[in-house]
Amino acid sequence: MKTEFHAVIKALSQHVIGKTDQLKLAVTCLLANGHLLIEDLPGMGKTTLSHALSDVFGMDFSRIQFTSDLLPSDMLGVNIFDTVQQQFQFRPGPVFSQLVLADEINRASPKTQSALLEAMEEQQVSIDGTTHPLPSPFFVIGTQNPGYQSGTYPLPESQLDRFLMRISLGYPSWEAEQSMLRAGSDRKTERQPALISPETLQHYQQAVAQVHCSDSVINYILRLVVHSRDEPGFPNPLSPRASKAILQSARAWALLHDRDYLVPEDVQAIFVAVTEHRLRSQQGEYADSDVLSQRLLDSVDPLAA
Repeated sequence: MKTEFHAVIKALSQHVIGKTDQLKLAVTCLLANGHLLIEDLPGMGKTTLSHALSDVFGMDFSRIQFTSDLLPSDMLGVNIFDTVQQQFQFRPGPVFSQLVLADEINRASPKTQSALLEAMEEQQVSIDGTTHPLPSPFFVIGTQNPGYQSGTYPLPESQLDRFLMRISLGYPSWEAEQSMLRAGSDRKTERQPALISPETLQHYQQAVAQVHCSDSVINYILRLVVHSRDEPGFPNPLSPRASKAILQSARAWALLHDRDYLVPEDVQAIFVAVTEHRLRSQQGEYADSDVLSQRLLDSVDPLAA
């Protein structure tokens, strides 16, 4: 692993204990210039991870608490009439930050959810006919509660597809939770100094596209997505957008591990996080397993011609 990213993962592990794999995936998602969905029960460390990521990469941070009465203007901003200058002035909302935590995104109305996802897709917002660019780098972490909890509006599949990855932190191990309890409440007040600047992060994001991908790896990705379309048992077959997401994420994973070329293991490492939320049907339910993606991986031979 690159020295810089080894230090980043080590620093993040001090805040989210015993979840190295999930931390690597979160950093990979950021390197791939995508957005991350963390789907888990309350109290699992979703917010802690978001704060830690903003600290280690020196990014501006804002948190938007999604509630049923949150309006798009509360998030995006609004034009306010200035009586002195006799003209409207734009007051940007909290979405104008480099790292935005959309906390409990599935508790807001579908209209508000859509407003955020449009900003994620276009990296800009339009207010009263004027387009306002969002900062760069721009990274959204959406957190989502289980669909069976009251007061939730599950994201439809078309909106879930806008998140590059979906991870779940899950319960910590006995040793990790014991370490957390021993540390006491002081851990919350600790600020992590920046290890990589936003400018350097953008350089790495651009370098991801330069990671070489051979025809054999591209064909492996194609066999995976085509298998999801041809075989029964997959509620939502993988789209061409998913194919691009797999390739981009695999390239970022390779760069994270200090390689400028892809191997099939890179695809396998990120595959579940990139595809499970795309493959499964929501139907207002919460699924805490990754059976569909794993079944797909098990069904396709990476070495086939």
